[in-house]
Amino acid sequence: MDEMTVALTDDFDPEVPVFEAIQTGDRYAFDEFVRRQHRWVHGVVYGVLGDPDRCEDVVQQAWLGIWSQAKKLRDTRRWRSWVYRLARNAAIDAGRDITRRRKRSEPMPFEVTQPHDRAVGSTGVIRDEQHQQVMAAIQALPALYREPFVLRHMNGWSYREIADAMAMPVDSIETRLVRARRLLRESLKDKVRLRHDRL
Repeated sequence: MDEMTVALTDDFDPEVPVFEAIQTGDRYAFDEFVRRQHRWVHGVVYGVLGDPDRCEDVVQQAWLGIWSQAKKLRDTRRWRSWVYRLARNAAIDAGRDITRRRKRSEPMPFEVTQPHDRAVGSTGVIRDEQHQQVMAAIQALPALYREPFVLRHMNGWSYREIADAMAMPVDSIETRLVRARRLLRESLKDKVRLRHDRL
């Protein structure tokens, strides 16, 4: 195998022919594409909204937009950054709608809470509470830090993949991730024991 063949093999993206099939209207190809890419698209929407309860509806809207606009992407090698932008824009639009609805709605005169038995001390309950605290801290991050953090630590993207999708230098992504980790450590200090190699 010569050097050119090796280079072509290394650069081959198996999703490109799938996306090209989507552009011809192949619904089966689209369903397969959604199955393989859904997790990180959901992560993008969550990174922008920071609201897990509203994510799935917005993700579905994003996929509808991707399906209807697929033919507009001329360079199918750029499918990842293109899908990222559509998912992010859908989340931004949803966030604006949520903000408008909140401004129009009247505040509740009281807060309804569910009873919780604090005496239950099983490891499972403690672990669940810690998970909720971590997710709440991630949700509270400013969006410019939350987006790359979710892509990196919840979806497993490389710095280069995040930088390409967000159209930013790798150095800027690294800086935002450092800041996100610092904010999380400060927020979760004395609440949850974090592994420093993960955050």
